[in-house]
Amino acid sequence: MHAAPDQDPAAPFPETADIETSSDDYASRFAGPVGEWMLAVQERLALALIDPSPAKAVLDVGGGHGQLAGPLCRRGQTVTVLGSAEPCARRIRALSAGGRCTFRVGNVIALPFPDRSFDTVISFRLLTHCSQWPKLIEELCRVARHSVVADYPTEQGLNKIAPLLFQAKKRLEGNTRTWRLFRHADVRREFVRCGFSPGRRRAQFFLPMVLHRTMKCRTLSVALEALCRAAGLTRLWGSPVIIEMVRNPVGGGAA
Repeated sequence: MHAAPDQDPAAPFPETADIETSSDDYASRFAGPVGEWMLAVQERLALALIDPSPAKAVLDVGGGHGQLAGPLCRRGQTVTVLGSAEPCARRIRALSAGGRCTFRVGNVIALPFPDRSFDTVISFRLLTHCSQWPKLIEELCRVARHSVVADYPTEQGLNKIAPLLFQAKKRLEGNTRTWRLFRHADVRREFVRCGFSPGRRRAQFFLPMVLHRTMKCRTLSVALEALCRAAGLTRLWGSPVIIEMVRNPVGGGAA
Protein backbone atom coordinates (compact mmCIF):
# COMPACT_ATOMS: atom_id res chain seq x y z
CA MET A 1 0.00 0.00 0.00
CA HIS A 2 1.44 3.37 -1.00
CA ALA A 3 1.09 6.29 1.37
CA ALA A 4 -1.98 8.43 0.94
CA PRO A 5 -1.39 12.02 -0.15
CA ASP A 6 -0.77 14.77 2.36
CA GLN A 7 -3.66 17.18 2.88
CA ASP A 8 -3.35 20.80 1.80
CA PRO A 9 -4.16 22.96 4.86
CA ALA A 10 -5.62 25.61 2.53
CA ALA A 11 -8.00 23.15 0.85
CA PRO A 12 -11.73 23.89 1.19
CA PHE A 13 -12.54 20.44 2.64
CA PRO A 14 -10.56 17.63 4.33
CA GLU A 15 -10.47 15.49 1.15
CA THR A 16 -10.00 17.32 -2.14
CA ALA A 17 -8.16 14.91 -4.45
CA ASP A 18 -10.76 15.53 -7.14
CA ILE A 19 -9.49 19.08 -7.62
CA GLU A 20 -6.39 17.54 -9.18
CA THR A 21 -8.11 14.67 -10.98
CA SER A 22 -10.54 17.14 -12.57
CA SER A 23 -7.74 19.32 -13.94
CA ASP A 24 -6.43 19.62 -17.49
CA ASP A 25 -3.00 18.62 -16.19
CA TYR A 26 -4.33 15.30 -14.91
CA ALA A 27 -6.24 14.74 -18.14
CA SER A 28 -2.99 15.11 -20.10
CA ARG A 29 -1.86 11.67 -18.96
CA PHE A 30 -4.65 10.24 -21.11
CA ALA A 31 -3.68 12.25 -24.18
CA GLY A 32 -2.79 10.43 -27.39
CA PRO A 33 -3.92 7.10 -28.84
CA VAL A 34 -2.89 4.97 -25.83
CA GLY A 35 -4.60 7.25 -23.35
CA GLU A 36 -7.74 7.40 -25.46
CA TRP A 37 -7.80 3.60 -25.62
CA MET A 38 -7.44 3.28 -21.84
CA LEU A 39 -10.30 5.73 -21.30
CA ALA A 40 -12.46 3.82 -23.78
CA VAL A 41 -11.84 0.55 -21.91
CA GLN A 42 -12.71 2.16 -18.58
CA GLU A 43 -15.82 3.82 -19.99
CA ARG A 44 -17.14 0.61 -21.56
CA LEU A 45 -16.68 -1.45 -18.40
CA ALA A 46 -18.10 1.26 -16.13
CA LEU A 47 -21.22 1.92 -18.20
CA ALA A 48 -21.99 -1.80 -18.27
CA LEU A 49 -22.34 -1.70 -14.46
CA ILE A 50 -24.62 1.37 -14.35
CA ASP A 51 -28.34 0.93 -14.95
CA PRO A 52 -28.95 2.54 -18.38
CA SER A 53 -32.55 3.58 -17.73
CA PRO A 54 -33.09 7.31 -18.45
CA ALA A 55 -35.34 7.40 -15.39
CA LYS A 56 -32.39 6.77 -13.08
CA ALA A 57 -30.75 9.67 -11.22
CA VAL A 58 -26.97 9.36 -10.95
CA LEU A 59 -24.57 11.20 -8.63
CA ASP A 60 -20.96 11.32 -9.81
CA VAL A 61 -18.78 12.12 -6.78
CA GLY A 62 -15.50 13.69 -7.82
CA GLY A 63 -16.53 13.39 -11.46
CA GLY A 64 -15.33 16.75 -12.69
CA HIS A 65 -12.90 14.92 -14.98
CA GLY A 66 -15.95 14.24 -17.14
CA GLN A 67 -15.06 10.70 -18.08
CA LEU A 68 -18.53 9.35 -17.31
CA ALA A 69 -20.71 12.46 -16.98
CA GLY A 70 -20.76 12.91 -20.75
CA PRO A 71 -21.66 9.31 -21.65
CA LEU A 72 -24.34 9.19 -18.93
CA CYS A 73 -25.89 12.42 -20.19
CA ARG A 74 -25.92 11.02 -23.71
CA ARG A 75 -27.91 8.06 -22.37
CA GLY A 76 -30.50 10.57 -21.18
CA GLN A 77 -29.89 10.05 -17.48
CA THR A 78 -30.21 12.74 -14.83
CA VAL A 79 -26.64 13.40 -13.73
CA THR A 80 -25.33 15.45 -10.81
CA VAL A 81 -21.58 15.93 -10.48
CA LEU A 82 -20.14 16.85 -7.09
CA GLY A 83 -16.73 18.53 -6.88
CA SER A 84 -14.67 19.89 -4.00
CA ALA A 85 -14.35 23.35 -5.57
CA GLU A 86 -15.77 25.40 -8.42
CA PRO A 87 -12.73 24.76 -10.71
CA CYS A 88 -13.71 21.08 -10.72
CA ALA A 89 -16.54 22.00 -13.08
CA ARG A 90 -14.25 23.31 -15.81
CA ARG A 91 -14.06 20.14 -17.90
CA ILE A 92 -17.83 19.56 -17.78
CA ARG A 93 -18.80 23.21 -18.29
CA ALA A 94 -20.45 22.52 -21.64
CA LEU A 95 -22.65 19.84 -20.07
CA SER A 96 -23.73 21.93 -17.10
CA ALA A 97 -24.17 25.14 -19.12
CA GLY A 98 -26.40 23.27 -21.54
CA GLY A 99 -28.55 21.95 -18.72
CA ARG A 100 -27.53 18.36 -19.42
CA CYS A 101 -26.12 17.86 -15.91
CA THR A 102 -25.94 19.68 -12.59
CA PHE A 103 -22.71 20.59 -10.80
CA ARG A 104 -22.53 21.04 -7.02
CA VAL A 105 -19.64 22.02 -4.78
CA GLY A 106 -19.39 19.98 -1.60
CA ASN A 107 -17.41 17.82 0.79
CA VAL A 108 -16.88 14.31 -0.61
CA ILE A 109 -16.87 12.82 2.90
CA ALA A 110 -19.95 14.79 4.02
CA LEU A 111 -22.11 14.90 0.91
CA PRO A 112 -24.69 17.72 0.88
CA PHE A 113 -27.60 15.43 0.00
CA PRO A 114 -30.26 13.58 2.02
CA ASP A 115 -30.12 9.81 2.49
CA ARG A 116 -30.92 7.75 -0.63
CA SER A 117 -31.20 10.80 -2.90
CA PHE A 118 -29.91 9.06 -6.04
CA ASP A 119 -30.61 5.73 -7.69
CA THR A 120 -26.93 5.13 -8.39
CA VAL A 121 -23.83 6.83 -6.99
CA ILE A 122 -20.53 6.53 -8.83
CA SER A 123 -17.01 7.61 -7.96
CA PHE A 124 -13.95 7.19 -10.17
CA ARG A 125 -10.31 8.23 -9.64
CA LEU A 126 -11.11 9.23 -6.05
CA LEU A 127 -10.99 6.28 -3.66
CA THR A 128 -7.29 5.66 -4.30
CA HIS A 129 -6.36 9.26 -3.41
CA CYS A 130 -8.63 9.62 -0.37
CA SER A 131 -6.96 9.16 3.02
CA GLN A 132 -10.37 8.84 4.73
CA TRP A 133 -11.59 6.30 2.20
CA PRO A 134 -13.87 4.36 4.62
CA LYS A 135 -15.75 7.61 5.28
CA LEU A 136 -15.99 8.22 1.54
CA ILE A 137 -17.52 4.77 1.07
CA GLU A 138 -19.95 5.43 3.91
CA GLU A 139 -21.13 8.63 2.25
CA LEU A 140 -21.46 7.04 -1.19
CA CYS A 141 -23.64 4.37 0.37
CA ARG A 142 -25.69 6.81 2.43
CA VAL A 143 -26.97 8.78 -0.56
CA ALA A 144 -27.42 5.76 -2.88
CA ARG A 145 -30.89 4.29 -3.20
CA HIS A 146 -29.90 1.15 -5.08
CA SER A 147 -26.22 0.85 -6.00
CA VAL A 148 -22.71 2.28 -5.88
CA VAL A 149 -20.18 1.87 -8.70
CA ALA A 150 -16.55 2.81 -8.03
CA ASP A 151 -13.01 1.97 -9.07
CA TYR A 152 -9.76 1.32 -7.22
CA PRO A 153 -6.30 -0.17 -7.91
CA THR A 154 -5.49 -3.47 -6.26
CA GLU A 155 -2.33 -4.76 -4.64
CA GLN A 156 -2.62 -8.10 -6.37
CA GLY A 157 -0.87 -9.41 -9.49
CA LEU A 158 1.63 -7.18 -11.28
CA ASN A 159 0.19 -4.14 -9.54
CA LYS A 160 2.06 -5.18 -6.38
CA ILE A 161 5.21 -3.67 -7.86
CA ALA A 162 3.53 -0.35 -8.66
CA PRO A 163 4.76 1.45 -5.49
CA LEU A 164 8.32 0.42 -6.36
CA LEU A 165 7.93 2.12 -9.73
CA PHE A 166 6.54 5.35 -8.30
CA GLN A 167 9.61 7.49 -8.93
CA ALA A 168 10.03 6.15 -12.46
CA LYS A 169 6.31 6.71 -13.07
CA LYS A 170 6.61 10.26 -11.79
CA ARG A 171 9.56 10.98 -14.09
CA LEU A 172 7.62 9.59 -17.05
CA GLU A 173 4.26 11.27 -16.41
CA GLY A 174 5.41 14.37 -14.57
CA ASN A 175 2.08 14.75 -12.74
CA THR A 176 1.75 11.45 -10.89
CA ARG A 177 0.24 11.67 -7.40
CA THR A 178 0.62 9.31 -4.49
CA TRP A 179 -2.05 6.66 -4.32
CA ARG A 180 -3.32 3.74 -2.26
CA LEU A 181 -3.56 0.10 -3.33
CA PHE A 182 -6.41 -1.96 -1.90
CA ARG A 183 -7.24 -5.53 -1.05
CA HIS A 184 -10.65 -6.56 -2.33
CA ALA A 185 -11.59 -7.81 1.13
CA ASP A 186 -10.91 -4.43 2.75
CA VAL A 187 -13.10 -2.55 0.29
CA ARG A 188 -15.84 -5.17 0.46
CA ARG A 189 -15.84 -5.03 4.28
CA GLU A 190 -16.57 -1.30 4.29
CA PHE A 191 -19.46 -1.65 1.87
CA VAL A 192 -20.91 -4.56 3.83
CA ARG A 193 -20.68 -2.47 6.99
CA CYS A 194 -22.83 0.13 5.23
CA GLY A 195 -25.51 -2.38 4.24
CA PHE A 196 -24.36 -3.18 0.70
CA SER A 197 -23.49 -6.51 -0.94
CA PRO A 198 -21.03 -7.19 -3.78
CA GLY A 199 -22.48 -7.21 -7.27
CA ARG A 200 -20.41 -7.43 -10.42
CA ARG A 201 -16.68 -6.68 -10.61
CA ARG A 202 -14.66 -5.92 -13.73
CA ALA A 203 -10.88 -5.62 -13.98
CA GLN A 204 -9.60 -3.11 -16.50
CA PHE A 205 -6.03 -4.12 -17.39
CA PHE A 206 -3.62 -6.90 -16.52
CA LEU A 207 -0.43 -4.99 -17.34
CA PRO A 208 0.30 -1.81 -15.34
CA MET A 209 -1.07 1.30 -17.03
CA VAL A 210 2.34 2.98 -16.77
CA LEU A 211 3.74 0.22 -18.99
CA HIS A 212 1.23 0.99 -21.70
CA ARG A 213 2.12 4.67 -21.48
CA THR A 214 5.80 3.79 -21.72
CA MET A 215 5.35 1.60 -24.80
CA LYS A 216 3.32 4.33 -26.56
CA CYS A 217 1.91 1.80 -29.01
CA ARG A 218 -1.85 1.38 -28.95
CA THR A 219 -1.79 -1.61 -31.31
CA LEU A 220 0.65 -3.51 -29.10
CA SER A 221 -1.20 -2.61 -25.89
CA VAL A 222 -4.53 -3.72 -27.32
CA ALA A 223 -3.03 -7.03 -28.47
CA LEU A 224 -1.29 -7.76 -25.17
CA GLU A 225 -4.35 -6.96 -23.09
CA ALA A 226 -6.55 -9.07 -25.38
CA LEU A 227 -4.25 -12.05 -24.82
CA CYS A 228 -4.25 -11.51 -21.04
CA ARG A 229 -8.04 -11.21 -20.97
CA ALA A 230 -8.50 -14.34 -23.10
CA ALA A 231 -6.16 -16.26 -20.79
CA GLY A 232 -8.17 -15.24 -17.73
CA LEU A 233 -5.29 -13.22 -16.24
CA THR A 234 -7.19 -9.93 -16.25
CA ARG A 235 -10.19 -11.41 -14.45
CA LEU A 236 -7.97 -12.87 -11.72
CA TRP A 237 -5.30 -10.22 -11.28
CA GLY A 238 -6.27 -7.16 -13.30
CA SER A 239 -6.22 -3.61 -11.97
CA PRO A 240 -7.78 -1.12 -11.51
CA VAL A 241 -11.09 -2.82 -10.86
CA ILE A 242 -14.60 -1.41 -11.16
CA ILE A 243 -17.06 -2.71 -8.61
CA GLU A 244 -20.82 -2.64 -8.30
CA MET A 245 -22.21 -2.70 -4.76
CA VAL A 246 -25.94 -3.19 -4.23
CA ARG A 247 -28.00 -2.05 -1.26
CA ASN A 248 -29.41 -4.89 0.78
CA PRO A 249 -33.22 -5.04 0.64
CA VAL A 250 -33.53 -5.21 4.43
CA GLY A 251 -31.49 -3.22 6.94
CA GLY A 252 -29.60 -1.36 4.21
CA GLY A 253 -28.84 1.87 6.05
CA ALA A 254 -25.25 2.93 6.66
CA ALA A 255 -23.86 2.07 10.05
